[in-house]
Amino acid sequence: MIDGEDNIEDHSLENPENNNTGEVTKKVTGMYMDWFLDYASYVILERAVPAIEDGLKPVQRRILHSMKELDDGRYNKVANIVGHTMQYHPHGDMSISDAMVQVGQKDLLIDMQGNWGNILTGDRAAASRYIEARLSKFALDVVFNPKITEWQLSYDGRKKEPINLPIMFPLLLAQGAEGIAVGLSTKVLPHNFNELIDASIKHLKGKRFTLYPDFPTSGIADISNYNDGLRGGKVRVRAKVSQKDKNTLVISEIPFSTTTTTLIDSILKANDKGKIKIKKIEDNTASEVEILIHLPSNISPDKTIDALYAFTNCEVSISPLGCVIEESNRPCFIGVSEMLRRSTDNTLRLLKLELEIQLRELQEQWHYASLERIFIENRIYRDIEEQETWAGVIEAIDLGLKPHTKHLKRAVNEDDIVRLTEIRIKRISKFDIDKAQQKIDALEGDIAEKEHHLAHLVDFAVSYFERLKKTYGKDKDRKTELRLFEDIEATKVVMRNTKLYVNKEEGFVGTSLKKDEYVADCADIDDVICFTKEGKLVVTKVDSKTFVGKNIIHVAVFKKKDKRTVYNLIYKDGRGGASYVKRFSVTSITRDKEYDLTQGKKGSEISYFSANPNGEAEIVTIYLRQVGSIKKLKFDIDFSELLIKGRGVKGNIVSKYAVKKIELKQAGVSTLKPRKIWFDDTVRRLNVDNRGELLGEFKGEDRLLIINQKGEVKTILPELSTHFDSDMIVLEKWIPSKPISAIHFDGEKQRYYVKRFLIETEGKEDKFITDHPESFLEIVSTDYIPQVELVYYKQRGKEQKPNQLINLAEFITVKGIKAIGNQLTTDKLRHINVKDSLPYEIVPNVEKNENDLKDLGNQINKNSEDSAKNEGNFDDDNQTTLF
Repeated sequence: MIDGEDNIEDHSLENPENNNTGEVTKKVTGMYMDWFLDYASYVILERAVPAIEDGLKPVQRRILHSMKELDDGRYNKVANIVGHTMQYHPHGDMSISDAMVQVGQKDLLIDMQGNWGNILTGDRAAASRYIEARLSKFALDVVFNPKITEWQLSYDGRKKEPINLPIMFPLLLAQGAEGIAVGLSTKVLPHNFNELIDASIKHLKGKRFTLYPDFPTSGIADISNYNDGLRGGKVRVRAKVSQKDKNTLVISEIPFSTTTTTLIDSILKANDKGKIKIKKIEDNTASEVEILIHLPSNISPDKTIDALYAFTNCEVSISPLGCVIEESNRPCFIGVSEMLRRSTDNTLRLLKLELEIQLRELQEQWHYASLERIFIENRIYRDIEEQETWAGVIEAIDLGLKPHTKHLKRAVNEDDIVRLTEIRIKRISKFDIDKAQQKIDALEGDIAEKEHHLAHLVDFAVSYFERLKKTYGKDKDRKTELRLFEDIEATKVVMRNTKLYVNKEEGFVGTSLKKDEYVADCADIDDVICFTKEGKLVVTKVDSKTFVGKNIIHVAVFKKKDKRTVYNLIYKDGRGGASYVKRFSVTSITRDKEYDLTQGKKGSEISYFSANPNGEAEIVTIYLRQVGSIKKLKFDIDFSELLIKGRGVKGNIVSKYAVKKIELKQAGVSTLKPRKIWFDDTVRRLNVDNRGELLGEFKGEDRLLIINQKGEVKTILPELSTHFDSDMIVLEKWIPSKPISAIHFDGEKQRYYVKRFLIETEGKEDKFITDHPESFLEIVSTDYIPQVELVYYKQRGKEQKPNQLINLAEFITVKGIKAIGNQLTTDKLRHINVKDSLPYEIVPNVEKNENDLKDLGNQINKNSEDSAKNEGNFDDDNQTTLF
């Protein structure tokens, strides 16, 4: 009862108030105060949140208990199981059948037969009268033990049901759990079976462990912010998308919490909104996911993959929330590591209880077997022949046993004597002392074993978990690949299928001004950057029509953090003021805020402006007005002599006199350094952020060389959105005159061959080994002078052939990419080892390749000198490695 309030247990509708309309108003305060709390507690404890002890919700626990009661080794109709479960679960058959299907689809506790639905497609299970089920061998092994189970009465008092099942395995983490209660929810992600067992063993041994989710739908997951499954954590999950050919993408795995239906719907929705562009989708999913996405001929597959992750359910974010019910019937929030520790400790406790019960049973068996032997071997049964009363019989047997029971571990009681009187004459007549002693010895061995296990309980628990892994973990490898995800900027991958227009004089920009000047293609998530004659800069979101200021001189789609685009500007500082020149880039701004590129004086305006997407610096000619005694009325300004600074700088003075006009004298060339590109093997993506392996410095025409294990080679432009296959074995900057050396096995001729070749067509994918199914690539090298060591098998009756070192540049000259090459050897090889390559200067008699290599070395040296000169002319702080 709350202080200051009356007890309203049975008076929640008292104190009626009569208003003028004749209606009676009654207070329901007590009803809300008590009933809602009872309802909330019931939903939390009895429906939505699993218990920490066994990891089950009540309905799941009751289903498993009913299946155990019905278990006879054969399949039962799910409808029958549901009906039997209704003796314990008072919530109707639909809630039970739905919960049973969810448990069955986790493929751990229930052996299913029939159509149980599909977690990949979202198809529902057949009606419960059509499908069958029985407990799996794993469930029978680890879930049930009536002797150590605590029981309670069912809801109607007619049956007994378990409070918690004695599950000796971290089932909650293996299956996962999700539920929404009143005022709280839970979301425990599923984890890998074998990894949970390994973590339990580590905990028992006092070692540290980490747990990460593993989803039944496979996919790729970034668990960098998992936060041990606690509130505030996040897991990003992606579909596995690969490129089948230049116009087709394949989705072979989907993110957890999605289905192929919802995934396809999200793709179609993104296509309708213009975020991506696809031709059609085919869903060929059966036992495995296969969704084919057909692209138009002019659409980049790599960019589309990023767009799928950015705008569809091909990437989803899952927020875990570890909420469970403790022993005190209270919800608590704990991480998955603590869940596993508690589960393992509970398993240890249950194993101890089980061993103690087994030990007591064995001791009782030994006690009775010893009494039986004493009773029969010493013919104590003859002492009761003359007894006329039951009490006399008991006393006679007790007196007859006393001289022989000193070695027993407990006193003989009346129940033991009564049990001896129930022995049949047939058993006494056929009693074998040797067999009886063998049984006693076997029991003593079992007792010693149980006592040893109890004395070394942790070791026993470790062996228990190892047995589970060996017995049930063979087909339970990790399904979800763990990988760090790169952040995808939506503006870089969105499909730009809307046209942007501008009315420069009136100062409007938008997508609906179709009668005005066309600017560029754009998307509805893009921003637009605008410069006006008065020296104002504004960035605004793409809309149908937006006013940004009259006399627009430049408008373009804005690229955030773009240091590659450089603006060259000359402006007049107020009426009659001096003119200034500056170069700047715009990397970040506040949307819809007006920035002044001049010094803000009235009458300031821009005299010359150019936007340069690759940092070009032109030369312009300045013409001054004839005023007074000015001698030099014409001079040039080279923008390459100016440093690139921020948009707010004042700039360098051009002239304090009035400028008549400015003319372009010479188009500019890029003043930016070549772009350094790295490859991050963790995410298998290119970047310019110093992550991973440096591939080199790239100018606009430079390309990457890619070779994969299938013997395919191609060159591509180093676009940061490129996706790389897992079978790629060579990725480096391509030098066109540098030969590629390969050793391959020809399946048709069953021989190893050596070839050296150059890329004949840039941008085209070529295969340089044969298409025979037994052909494979053994070694590929892009070194100038590679060397390999041949290790031979010893032939019967012959001496071991010594290892042979081969210089591949001497072994074969450069030939066409389709040539099979020269046969490496006719002898049977054990190994081919790659050795250190030779410097190309010391190679003798390389014939026609010698001049090529020397020219290549001279060109490399010249490029290095030019690069060093360029780097000396610029301020590193004002340059960038971005396009």
